[in-house]
Amino acid sequence: MDNLDSDLLRTFLAVAEAGSVTDGAARIYRSQSATSLQVKRLEAILGQPVFERHGRGVVLSDAGRRLLPVAQDVTARLDSALRDISLRDVSGKLRVGIPDDHGRTKLAEIIASFARHHPQVELDVTCALSTGFPDALEKGTLDLAIYEVERPRKHEEVLFEDPTCWVSSAHRNFPSDDSLPVAVFDQACWWRDVAIASLKTRGKPYRIVYSSQSVSGVIAAVEAGIAVGLLGRSSLHSGLSVMSNILGLGNTPASKLVMAASGSQEATPQEAMKAAIRTAFMANV
Repeated sequence: MDNLDSDLLRTFLAVAEAGSVTDGAARIYRSQSATSLQVKRLEAILGQPVFERHGRGVVLSDAGRRLLPVAQDVTARLDSALRDISLRDVSGKLRVGIPDDHGRTKLAEIIASFARHHPQVELDVTCALSTGFPDALEKGTLDLAIYEVERPRKHEEVLFEDPTCWVSSAHRNFPSDDSLPVAVFDQACWWRDVAIASLKTRGKPYRIVYSSQSVSGVIAAVEAGIAVGLLGRSSLHSGLSVMSNILGLGNTPASKLVMAASGSQEATPQEAMKAAIRTAFMANV
């Protein structure tokens, strides 16, 4: 006999709150196809649709509106039970670095929840451009950090993998023979190096018209229609179009969101935080 499990309910809530499968998938760090399969599975169990198509997004069906308060109540109760049962006395100080773009909201929520349930841990959180985090770990100025890399090293635990692609505004076309306007990162990071290498391999003229320190800055330039940019698929929404094949730009490597520790911090608070972050990401794989 089929049952409603919490994973299906969490996917349903993400899509319902976002108003589209694509944006809902980004919220729970799943691919769009995996999220669609979860919604179809839920609908197969219920025997009726939970969403109706509406323009570029979705709205709740009658069944979806009935399910919504149930899903909210069930997931809230499960989260509360997990917090109460797993609560342990953890103390000490922990210096954590989280990126100011990728996963910022999710990570901030995880850390806030950790602080509420481990009040004896003194947290020092740095939210910044994460390119400097590996060096900070080596110098011992951070105990734990989360950042993006192209190729993880042995001590870096992969939390989430995000395929990259060339993207433009859905309302703007760029002729393939013209000099291509590009938005890139202005810091020395692998995203910029990969973007420029991809453009050079294409073998056609391009010009950098916009530079930004952040993902949100590159997205803003792309949304405005002034340039194309290399972004992770988790950043896509209905106003953006994937242009890699259309513009003749080849495949680019996926970004890996990783977690690493300095090794100099006492084990208890560090391991408790790592477990909280790991569990949150694994629940949404």
